[in-house]
This record gives sequence, structure tokens and C-alpha cells, in this order.
Amino acid sequence: MTGAGGAGITFPTVDGERIAGEVATATSARAAVVLCHPHPQFGGTMRSLVISELFAALPAAGITALRFDFRGVGTSTGAYDGGRSEVHDAEAALSALADHSDAPRFLIGWSFGADVALSTRDAAVHGWVAIAAPLRFGTDLATTGGDARPKLLLLAEHDEFRDPDEVRTETAGWTATDCEIVGGASHFFVGRTAALAERATAWVLDHVAGS
Repeated sequence: MTGAGGAGITFPTVDGERIAGEVATATSARAAVVLCHPHPQFGGTMRSLVISELFAALPAAGITALRFDFRGVGTSTGAYDGGRSEVHDAEAALSALADHSDAPRFLIGWSFGADVALSTRDAAVHGWVAIAAPLRFGTDLATTGGDARPKLLLLAEHDEFRDPDEVRTETAGWTATDCEIVGGASHFFVGRTAALAERATAWVLDHVAGS
């Protein structure tokens, strides 16, 4: 696989932006993942804590990983659009990921990125992992909730931005959805990132094996 920092890439969106990212490839990858970072207007980038933990852990487990900066972040062109046009960024990342792996593709997002991931219903998506999803920035999340493809919601027990019980109530009727609480965790998962990455990795591999 590539080094810990990954290889730098850029790729286009359907609306003409250029998105900057990095890819870390795994040898004989069993799965491939696009990582979506937290809120751009509150310091979120592809190098945010949880995203960086996953980007390091996934290739070691046999999963190729692609992380990227949403439009308007870093050297990605464009401007913040409240989670709407950012779906184009995630779709473009899925397409770019196919150039590096033919394994089943998953979307994993944290916070704002979780809502964007859940709003991305591209046919290429094998499943979704939404970490501390606020369910406030997504577009038509009920449609994703009714989708038969597998979903994992990982919620922080002490989330400062959205009570996990509220999220569980809102998603109670979702199809093919696992909802789990990460004990002792805040929205930022400080001290819990390794366990979080381990759970997300295991879930992805389980759903490749079970497909």
C-alpha cells in the first residue's frame, strides 16, 4: 500500500469544480471507502481527527481509502453550499475511487460529512457508515433510510451537537440500519478514535463478506 500520507490526487465534479484528495491503496483490497470530513466552516478538513484515524487504519485492514477536501476547503475549488453541492464532491470521489480499486465501495462520513454521505445515493455505493450524524445538513435522508443497502450509524454517547437518542428516534424506521452508541465518546471522539475505526472497519468487511 501507499505511505501513511497517501498519494495526492485531484478529480472533477459534474458542476465543474476540482476536488483535492489523497488515496491510500491496500494490496488485494476487499473493499474501498470514500471518507467525508466534518463541517468546512468549523475547521473540518480531510485531515480532521476521525478521518485521519480511518485513513490510516483502513488500508492496513485491506480497505483502500480515499479522503478529500470538500469544495472551498484547502485547494479544492468552489464554495461551501450547506451540504447540497457537496454531494457532487462525494459522487466525484466515488468515481475517482474506482480508478484505484474495483472492490465494493462504501461511504464513511463524520458529522457534516456523515449527512453528506447519507445524501449520496449513487448506485456505486455498497453501504454507508455515518459517524455522529447530526441529520441537519442532508438532503432527503428519509429516502436513504428506506434504501435496502446497509447502513451503520455510530453515535457518540455524549454528543454535544445532537442527542444520540434523538437520532435513534428519527431513524427508528430506517431499513437495513444498525445504530450503535460509542460509550464515553463526545462528538469529537477524543480517546475513542481507535475503537471507532476498528468498529467501522469490521462493519465494512462484514458487509463485503455477507454480500
